[in-house]
Amino acid sequence: MAAGPPLGTPAPDFTLPGGVLSGPSAPGDTFERADYTLSAARGRALVLAFYPGDNTSVCTKQLCSYSSGMETFEGLDAEVWGISPQGVDSHESFARTYGLRMPLLADEGREIAKAYGVAAPGIGVRRAVFLIGPDGVLRWKHVALLGATFQSLSTLADQLSGIKTA
Repeated sequence: MAAGPPLGTPAPDFTLPGGVLSGPSAPGDTFERADYTLSAARGRALVLAFYPGDNTSVCTKQLCSYSSGMETFEGLDAEVWGISPQGVDSHESFARTYGLRMPLLADEGREIAKAYGVAAPGIGVRRAVFLIGPDGVLRWKHVALLGATFQSLSTLADQLSGIKTA
């Protein structure tokens, strides 16, 4: 298994198709599709949450937790992007079903998962979180071996606070 990028180095850049719910109500009425480019997100901290699949129990709990904590992330001047191998249509259905408020990106060929060292035979993608500083440098990461648990909102907020003061 590839180890992925080391901490303190620039995060591998990418562009992936995805979408996000938007609109006056939560969940938003519109699913806005777009291409998301990592380097274009510079200037704010970014949480990349790799997850194995839409509509699976642990992934649903994880993304619902992050979605309900969006104000916490925004208060730390951070964005959250979810990345999994399903297509954008699957992501739209998943986001609408659970009112998820972060962009969900489609890494159908798992090329980005490979670049980050989280592609896994059999399961597709390991559950992993990468925190990228506003300068595009990888500051913190957690890669799950089994993926039955996920990093909590409070853990991520603590790590993001550390990035902001570094």
